[in-house]
Amino acid sequence: MNMHPKKPTPSHLAYLPFVSVENMMKLVHHVGIEEMLRDLAGFIEDDFRKWPQFDKTPRVASHSDVGVIELMPTSDGEMYGFKYVNGHPKNTREGLQTVTAFGLLADVNTGYPVLLSEMTVLTALRTAATSAMVAKHLAPRGARTMAMIGNGAQSEFQAIAMRAVCGVDILQLYDVDDTATAKLVRNLSDQGFSLKACATPEEAIEGAQIITTCTADKQYATILSDNMVGAGVHINAIGGDCPGKTELHKDILLRSDVFVEYPPQTRVEGDIQQMPGDFPVTEMWEVITGAKAGRTDERQITLFDGVGFAIEDFSALRYLRSKLEGTGLFDQLDMIADPDDPRDLFGMLQRAKP
Repeated sequence: MNMHPKKPTPSHLAYLPFVSVENMMKLVHHVGIEEMLRDLAGFIEDDFRKWPQFDKTPRVASHSDVGVIELMPTSDGEMYGFKYVNGHPKNTREGLQTVTAFGLLADVNTGYPVLLSEMTVLTALRTAATSAMVAKHLAPRGARTMAMIGNGAQSEFQAIAMRAVCGVDILQLYDVDDTATAKLVRNLSDQGFSLKACATPEEAIEGAQIITTCTADKQYATILSDNMVGAGVHINAIGGDCPGKTELHKDILLRSDVFVEYPPQTRVEGDIQQMPGDFPVTEMWEVITGAKAGRTDERQITLFDGVGFAIEDFSALRYLRSKLEGTGLFDQLDMIADPDDPRDLFGMLQRAKP
C-alpha cells in the first residue's frame, strides 16, 4: 500500500511568484518607464513618511579587493524584505555587469515569502526614483538642466526619472570614457531631451541647477572639486556608496547642507566618510515629513549623499507586487515545502520516492 500518495492540489502558498529579468523588462514597457519611475518615487516617499516604524540596520557587507557583496534587510512590521547585491567595478572589463541583484518580500505574520524578483533592473529604477524624489524636495524650483558626471549603467535611468518627477529635460554629459557618453546619447536621442556631450566636467556643470555624480571606480576620487560648484545648485551624489569610495572634495561638503538616508550607513559608505563622525546631516525622512527644512535659500547648496538603503528596495518590491496581478509577467516557483501534515516533512519527501 502506498502510504505517501502524491498530494493532488498543493496549497497556493506553496508557489512563490518570481519575476525574471525578461518579465521585469516586459513590465517596464507594459507600465511605461516614466510612469513606473513616478510611481516608484511615490512608493518610496510613502515609506520614508513611515520611516520610524521600519527596522533599520546598515547593510551587511562582505568586502574584497575587487568589490563588495551585500545583504540589505528591513521590515515595517507587516512585510519583510531583503536584497542581495554586489558591486564589482572591474566586471565591465570582463564583459560583466558591475551590479547584479535579487530580492525577496515576505509576510511577517507567517514568515512565508510572497515575491522573489531580479533586482538588477529594479535597483536601477529604484535608485533613479529615489534621486528624483529627493530632488523634488531639494532642487531649485523649476530646475530643467542637469549635469550628468558618469554616464554608465545608471545614467539613462537617472535622466528619465529626473524628467518624470522634476521636469529636467536638458542634459549636459561628461564621462572619462567617451564611449559611455556616446552610449547615453544614443539611448536618449529619441527621448525628447536636449543632449550635450561635454569635453570636461567643468563644461558639463556650467549653468546646471542639478549635478548628478554617478561613477563606479572603488577609490577615493575627486569628481567635483570645490571651485567647480557654485551657489544654489543641488548635488545628487550617488556614486560614493561603499567604504573607500568617494566622489566629492570635502570642502564641498563643508559648504553644503547635506541630506542622507540612514546616517549610520552613510557615515561609513558615503562621501561624508571623509568627515568627522559628528558632521551635521539631515535625514531625508525628516524633510519629507516636515520635521526639518530642506531647501530654504536660493543660494543654498543642497547635497544628497545617496548610498542606497534597504527601505528603498522594500518600496520597490512592494510596488512591483502591486503591479503584477493580471499581467502574467511572473512565474510560479515550487519553492516552499507543502506537506499534507505540517509536522510530516519526511512524509512529503517520501512522495517523491521512485
